[in-house]
Amino acid sequence: GFETDAANGRIPYLEACLPVEEMARRGEDTLRYGPLKPVGLIDPRSGKRPYAVVQLRRENAAGTAYNLVGFQTRLTWPAQKAAFGKLPGLANAEWLRLGVMHRNTFVDAPRVLAADLSVNGAPNVFLAGQVTGCEGYVEAAATGIVAARNAARRARGDQRPFSPSARTAIGALLAYLRDGTSHDFQPQNVTFAYFEPLPGPRLDKQARRRALAERALQEIDRIAQEVDTIGVA
Repeated sequence: GFETDAANGRIPYLEACLPVEEMARRGEDTLRYGPLKPVGLIDPRSGKRPYAVVQLRRENAAGTAYNLVGFQTRLTWPAQKAAFGKLPGLANAEWLRLGVMHRNTFVDAPRVLAADLSVNGAPNVFLAGQVTGCEGYVEAAATGIVAARNAARRARGDQRPFSPSARTAIGALLAYLRDGTSHDFQPQNVTFAYFEPLPGPRLDKQARRRALAERALQEIDRIAQEVDTIGVA
């Protein structure tokens, strides 16, 4: 189990949220093609793209606190201060909060959840957010919308599930949560790969994504009109 693995130093990490020391262990270039990727940034001093960059995200309105983007870690606090203090410009930084890793608890969605995000065998229990196996704030909010609409329907005696099609981002995410082909279900962000394929000839990446987005917006408009018509809460 998790506790045994943790005690033996064998913690299974979510690939989308690896600690920086684990990425560094995997290879010299792993970090600079991950959270340190300098794509789209030019060093104004040299006019060239840097080898790697550390992104700082502003945390307060006064601009006195910043967050190191993508620097989740299991290093001890003294080790974090020593390592991150070596980054250019951070030698004299005051560390307000140091990094910790958290356990990501989620259900085996394809085998636990029904199409309306209720629990199989417990139809009056609905799940939403990270526990469903979605990853990301927008995805968590989307599952909350779906679960809330279905709970409202159920309360009124309407057994029809509110489950948008995979032509929309919400529906594509729900389709992933219901996909039982994988025996090792893992949390995911919604991606274009989960959308219902487009008919017709194959398009290049940019055109395909634009077409998927336009179709999704049309489908959302249709769903909104349907919701208004039938009065779904």
